[in-house]
Amino acid sequence: MPEVRMYTTAVCPFCQRAEQLLHARGVTAIEKIRIDLDPQRRAEMMAASGRRTVPQIWIGERHVGGFDDLAALDRAGELLPLLAASDPG
Repeated sequence: MPEVRMYTTAVCPFCQRAEQLLHARGVTAIEKIRIDLDPQRRAEMMAASGRRTVPQIWIGERHVGGFDDLAALDRAGELLPLLAASDPG
């Protein structure tokens, strides 16, 4: 399973929902990066994603986006195959 990385803050209902959905789809480990504790990580997230809001989620090297993007990927039947793919790195 590819690495799952999520930029998040302490109080973020969409982050919590994203985490719940990922766990429901079999993800056991999520690297959570708290941008509220480290402004440099926020700048890193914005440079990598082009977005200011959390969560910002990566599965492997693919930037999925936020919770709405993750949920849309799941509804389209594309999340499980992405999670099942072996990491190209």
